[in-house]
Amino acid sequence: MPLSRPDQPIRLHGMRLSGHTHRAALFLSLLGLPFDTIEVDLAAGEQKRPAFLAMSPFGQVPVLEDGDTVIFDSTAILVYLAKRYGDPSWLPEDAIGAARVQQWLSMASGPIAYGPCAARLVKVFGAKLDHDVAVRIAARFFEAIEPELGKQPFAVGEQPTIADVAAYSYIAHAPEGGVSLAPYPNIRAWLARIEALPGFVAMPASAIPANAQ
Repeated sequence: MPLSRPDQPIRLHGMRLSGHTHRAALFLSLLGLPFDTIEVDLAAGEQKRPAFLAMSPFGQVPVLEDGDTVIFDSTAILVYLAKRYGDPSWLPEDAIGAARVQQWLSMASGPIAYGPCAARLVKVFGAKLDHDVAVRIAARFFEAIEPELGKQPFAVGEQPTIADVAAYSYIAHAPEGGVSLAPYPNIRAWLARIEALPGFVAMPASAIPANAQ
């Protein structure tokens, strides 16, 4: 249960097949926070309309509304929710713990975004990105984190943090982008531990290319 409750219903603007949106939805659910989901029609360009740009100046999902507070950017939303409603285990306050979480948040905006996320954008949404480059970035990233995720149950230690939440969605759905998780038993075991957490909610699945079964 959250340490405090919102004064008004939280509103999450996003897209159900967006891993960025799923990060926020997953953490809200893990915290036991009720929220309303407002689907943003990206194909129709709703994210570029003035009303949405007033909340998210770069025209990106997700956006969180918590009363008068508006936060855009998925990892910023995780930080906000951890500080506002979570206990310190989700975002450690000691220097080492905080730094290790930040490393994963940076990876979420770096190799995860340019690797498994980009590969999935090509295969699921037809994005005009270099799929081969995205697959290579994903493979290098997975090879780097595979041994790390064999050292402890979660990304930075014995307890889940927002590092795990930030990394989960696009890694779990990497096969949808043609990137197999079969060679990475530690990554797959880590995904299973997150999926076993109370309050876990899955992102809807998309078709998996034959070469990533």
